[in-house]
Parts: sequence; C-alpha cells; structure tokens
Amino acid sequence: MKITYKVESEKTLIQVLREDMDLSSRIIRRLKREKKVTVNDMVISFNARLRVGDQVVANLPKEENIFNPEDIPIDVRYADDHFLVINKQAFLVVHPTKGHPFGTIANGLAQYMLDQGDEYKIRFANRLDRDTSGLMIVCKSGFGHKIISDQMHQNTMIKEYDALVMGQVSNDQGTIKKPIGRAYEDSIHRIVRPDGAPCVTHYKVMKRFEDRTWLRIRIETGRTHQIRVHMKHLGHSIMGDVLYGGNHEAINRQALHACHLVFKDANGKQVDVEADMPEDMKRLME
Repeated sequence: MKITYKVESEKTLIQVLREDMDLSSRIIRRLKREKKVTVNDMVISFNARLRVGDQVVANLPKEENIFNPEDIPIDVRYADDHFLVINKQAFLVVHPTKGHPFGTIANGLAQYMLDQGDEYKIRFANRLDRDTSGLMIVCKSGFGHKIISDQMHQNTMIKEYDALVMGQVSNDQGTIKKPIGRAYEDSIHRIVRPDGAPCVTHYKVMKRFEDRTWLRIRIETGRTHQIRVHMKHLGHSIMGDVLYGGNHEAINRQALHACHLVFKDANGKQVDVEADMPEDMKRLME
C-alpha cells in the first residue's frame, strides 16, 4: 500500500514517519532497508530535515489479516485506499472474543477481502455494541487509523445516531454532560458517577409518539454504553435496552442505530455517509 503525506511542520524524515504517519519502528526499519520512502520523488537520508509542503511517499509492505473468513454479509457504504465504512447489522459482535470466537464482523470482513482480492490488517476506528446497528469505520493501515484517531480526539468527526426511547421527551433538544464509569469493578454495567470519564451527548427530538420518542443523537465522546446510560439518566431509556431499563416486547434489541458519519479522508476531503433506519426500528414508529 502506498501512502502519501504532505509535511505540516519542519522535522526529520524519521520523525514524520514515526509521529505523523504513525508507522512502527519495525516498519520504518524495513522501509529504510528496502529504500521504499521518497521525499519529493527522491530517496534521501531518514535524518534529513524536511520543510513544510514536502511530499513523503511510503510504499508499505502488506499486513496480514489475522481473522478467519466466514460467509457473513458486509454492507459497504464507502471505500477508498485507506478506509471502509460499513453498515453493521444488529446481533453481531465486532471482533472475536472468548465468548464469541466466530461469527463476527471481522470474520465477514476477512471473507470480503478475499472476494475483493485484497488483504490488510483490520483496524476498527469505532465500535458498536452487539445489538446496535449502523455505520462503522474500518482502517486499512496504521496511517489511516491515525487520521481517524486524530479527528476523534479533536472532536471534528460527526457521529450521529437514531434512537427510539421510552416516553415523550419534553425538551425539543438538549445536552447531557455527565461522567460515566463502571457500576462496580469488572462490571459490564455503566452508570453516571462523579469519578467517571467525561461524556457529552447531544439530542434532538425528531418525532413524538404516544409512548415513545424518536431522537437524533450526536456524541462528542465515545465511551462504552454512553448513549444508553445517558438516556437512562434522562429518564427515557432506549426501547428494548434490557440492561438499562428499556425493556419492551416490540423489539428484541436496543433501538439504536449509527445513522450518519462525517470525517476527512487521507487527502483532507470530507466524506459524508448515511445509513437508513433498519426495519425493526421503523416498525416501532408505525
């Protein structure tokens, strides 16, 4: 894989490779040995100091996929040399764990790569709970992962969700700024607590029904169960979310869907991806 980077501040080539392009020491040593890095189309010393605007091109060796391929449908909504955006179906774990060693999104992606005649190390930039559906970013390289991580840390990425919650939310819009932490050590359950991690969730009422509300939610942080915990704290648990008090016979999962992502690609161009609400959630509004 070839990656290109335009230098933004004066530093040595090896600093650019390590700090800005997020390449490991092992990869850098191999690139140096095989002369696979050019600056303005020339091979130069890794200790040479670069100027703002210099163009660095690194021809990366292929990274191996570590997941076993399985025939699991993968709905790709966007693809380029560095990223995939997929629309994850509900009831699937993102990657293999001790409790779910197979049948995951990662296994499906491994098969997708085979079908495309491609191979790379799968890196998930954002993750969704097993029963949450919607958009996820898959990075094909460490460089791509750094690009997305930087946007997440700088809060320049837009991540929006559709949620159907219990009851009628009175305010048309609002912001929840409440820290979240584990209910107790090793617990899967999260709660709002003063010593928790900072979390910010914005919500807007899209439509009210007799006993439920459709919300469009945007998060600034990405803590485990953040939306689910904040909605419970608001007094309007997500429908179907048994863990956080949203039990409802009309749906067998939490009615939460990652519907909209906006980020910048490796060239700084804005990428805008949407995924319609899935059928099980649409039925709740009928």
